[in-house]
Amino acid sequence: MTGKKQSAFAGVVTRQSWIKNVLLIIGLTFGAPDIAQRLASLGLSTSLLAYLGLFVALAACLWAAAQIKQHFLRWIVAIILAAASFVMDSFAEASDEMLSYDAFVNLAHSTGFVGDAVHQHWGAILWAGTKSFFLFFGVGLVPAGKRFITPFQAVGATLAGSFLLTIVLFMRGGEGGKGLPSAWVGASYASLFLYEAASDDSGPRKSVSMPRTDKPVARDIVLIIDESIAGHYLDINNKYGVRSGLAGPVAGVSISNFGIAASGTNCSIGSNQGLQFGGTRTNYQKTIASMPSIWSYAKKAGLSTIYIDAQRDGGGLQNGMTTKDLRSIDRFVQFDKTTIIQRDMAAVDAIAASLNNTKAEFILVNKVGAHFPIADKYPDSYLQYKPAMPRGQSLNVADVNMRHIMVDGPENWRLYRNSYRNTVQWNVGAFFDRLFAKSKIGEATIIYTSDHGQDLHERGNPGSITHCHPEPQVEEGVVPLLVIEKEGSNRWKEAATRNFNGSSHFRIFPTLLTEMGYDKPSVAQIYGEGLDASKPDPLTFNTLFNARLGRAPIWRPIKPEKIVQPPVSDY
Repeated sequence: MTGKKQSAFAGVVTRQSWIKNVLLIIGLTFGAPDIAQRLASLGLSTSLLAYLGLFVALAACLWAAAQIKQHFLRWIVAIILAAASFVMDSFAEASDEMLSYDAFVNLAHSTGFVGDAVHQHWGAILWAGTKSFFLFFGVGLVPAGKRFITPFQAVGATLAGSFLLTIVLFMRGGEGGKGLPSAWVGASYASLFLYEAASDDSGPRKSVSMPRTDKPVARDIVLIIDESIAGHYLDINNKYGVRSGLAGPVAGVSISNFGIAASGTNCSIGSNQGLQFGGTRTNYQKTIASMPSIWSYAKKAGLSTIYIDAQRDGGGLQNGMTTKDLRSIDRFVQFDKTTIIQRDMAAVDAIAASLNNTKAEFILVNKVGAHFPIADKYPDSYLQYKPAMPRGQSLNVADVNMRHIMVDGPENWRLYRNSYRNTVQWNVGAFFDRLFAKSKIGEATIIYTSDHGQDLHERGNPGSITHCHPEPQVEEGVVPLLVIEKEGSNRWKEAATRNFNGSSHFRIFPTLLTEMGYDKPSVAQIYGEGLDASKPDPLTFNTLFNARLGRAPIWRPIKPEKIVQPPVSDY
């Protein structure tokens, strides 16, 4: 090779090496806001030194991964790291929150929503993809120029980076990834998740073996799970609350209000799993993983089983449900061709059709309710609370956030709360008006609650989310809880009085089982006491539902007198 050709080749090699390094630096620079927040939160401390040391070590391991000599292996590593970064950054861009391990586990169980997420967050996903692009090619391009480490050292450093962070996160129960390179954090989350799956000793889900009376169930049993309905925003619990259709006398209907109740947790998937599979505060994880579903118990009791899901469409499953769970469900109802604004009304019609027939059925309902975004979840005729949020931007969105209409700031939250009230008077008030007008309650027992409450920032606290916060305000766990039966049936009146402002989700599953005729002591042994318990519930909700890797659940107490009441000054 001539001197001129050698010089040209050296120039290409130098440029390629320079390009790789720049791409890697750009990829790391995307995380600057999280780095700044982590630095500010640590201050001058030994923890700051530990964080900086870990960050530098992971950045060095990322550079080492880009120096792997074997082309196939290097590109595989590039794909893994870029994909991990993409997942982490897509969530962060869409929600304005870092993806915690707890949220990662929820995300892993919610893959049925991928299509909705892409449709609604394409801008955030595209931006996250841009970062992943830099990282992908920064690692994948052929390393050029002088090698500072051997091929063995490059592979070893790559494995060491992943192992190091995975061990750190394992020791901290999945916490501590904020401000670290998202590619390594995402890869470590995946490693922890796979480890937990491999070490899961819960075994196959058990079949129903609990004793019950031989007497057949001759009536309907209904569990209505609303979405994002804060118990203290309803007129049944607040004299300034939104009309629920449940406060005043209803001809032919007896309503027992248990007041403020505690949700299982402050995020939808956890609360719904608890309501579907039961469990107490001490055994909920094992119970949800291995015990029969409420549908299995209902079928064993001789009831036809119906699942009405107004939130999803196209057969999509949610809340950790699998196709195996569908085997215990006789009829799975969704409303593919119904607009979001009318889905709860369609659910009413489906409930009424079942209540009005002659079959004994168990019906579980997931409503649309008032999950964000809420500006377009009520008709114009229900625009009573003003001023409200601008409308027309989220007509086809059921329950996934859209970053461009996220809320922050006192005045915006005031508008949001008014839109929330308008949504509640439609999806709760009009819902029950329609249910009572169209249904023959008969001997049916209907339990109504919500999956979790709402932090609508009445305290003026910053932020843009209403629930699923890792350190939530108490209002995120405040839900309504009522039992509805025919007029003259006062079986639950005394219990509602005795345990007013003293019940929780944990008492619903055992109540359903005893209503199905299962032996009450056997039910209590596994699932705890029902709504007719002799003493009030502890009134706490779980802020760390996915308590994993040695971490214990965190129970947040609800003191009704400490709940911030909805500001009347909003409207």
